Amino acid sequence: MATPAISIQNLTKLYPIPFKREKVTAVKDLSLTVEPGQVYGLLGPNGSGKSTTMKIVLGLVSPSSGRTEIFGRDSTTVESREDVGFLPENPYFYKFLTGAETMAFFGKLCGLSGARLRERTKELLALVGLENAADRRLGGYSKGMLQRIGLAQAMVQEPRLLVLDEPTAGVDPAGSREIRDLILDFKKRGITVLLCSHLLGQVQEICDRIGILHQGVLVREGRLGDLISIENQTELILENATPELLAEIQAAVGRSNGRVVEQRQPQTTLERYFLEVTGSPERVIGDR
Repeated sequence: MATPAISIQNLTKLYPIPFKREKVTAVKDLSLTVEPGQVYGLLGPNGSGKSTTMKIVLGLVSPSSGRTEIFGRDSTTVESREDVGFLPENPYFYKFLTGAETMAFFGKLCGLSGARLRERTKELLALVGLENAADRRLGGYSKGMLQRIGLAQAMVQEPRLLVLDEPTAGVDPAGSREIRDLILDFKKRGITVLLCSHLLGQVQEICDRIGILHQGVLVREGRLGDLISIENQTELILENATPELLAEIQAAVGRSNGRVVEQRQPQTTLERYFLEVTGSPERVIGDR
C-alpha cells in the first residue's frame, strides 16, 4: 500500500487568548489522509481552521497534540519538506527582478546552479506560460501572472506535493481558468495537490476528494462525487429517445431504439452542499 502524501492523525491546536486564562480551539481532533496523485480540497468558512491545519502540515506551526506526516515523514522535521512546493495566498516577490531572475533566485535557494538552473528556469516559465515575459520585471506583471510565477517557484525542486492556498485569489476568470488547467496538468504529472480555495465551482471541477472544516472540526470528508450526490434519486440519460419512450420509459426502454447512456444519482452543487453542512447562510463564503 502506497504511503499517504499527507497523513493527519488526531490533530488538535489550541491558541492562548492574551491576558486571559483561556484558550481557543483552532483545530479539534482532526484526522484525514491525502493519497498520492490526488487533488484534495480543504474547505471551510472563515476561522474554520484551514490555515492552521495547512501551517501545521508544512511545519510552520506546532500542534498542541496529534501528528502530521508528509510521505511518512514527521512534519516537524526539515526532511519532510524536501518534496513539498508551497504557494501562499499572498506571496511576496521582489518586484525589481524579472521572471527569469526570480526563478533563478528560488532555484539557487533549492541548491540548483549552472546549466541545470538555466534549464529548469526555462522549463518552468514555459510550463506556466510566461516564457515571453521572462525578461519583464515582476512590477509589470498582472495578478494572474504573479500567481503563475508563484506556481512556477513552487515547482522548482520538482516536488511530489504542492500546497496551494487560494491560488486564484484576485485573479480574473481567464487567469483563474489558466491556473485551474495548470493544477490539472500537475495531477497528470502525478503530483499531489492540497488546495484551499473559496471558489467552490473551481474546486468541484478539479478535486478528487474534499474535507469541510467547521469551527475546527471535520464535518464532512470523502470523494466529491459521493458527497454531492442526492440520495434516493436516479437520473437516466437517454440517447435517441422518442416521445413515446419518455411516456412509458420503464416499460419501453428495453424494447425500443432508445439507449441508456448513463445511470447516476443527480448531484447538487458543491457550494450548496458546503453551505448546508456548515449551517451558513446562502451566500458565497470566503476562505478565511
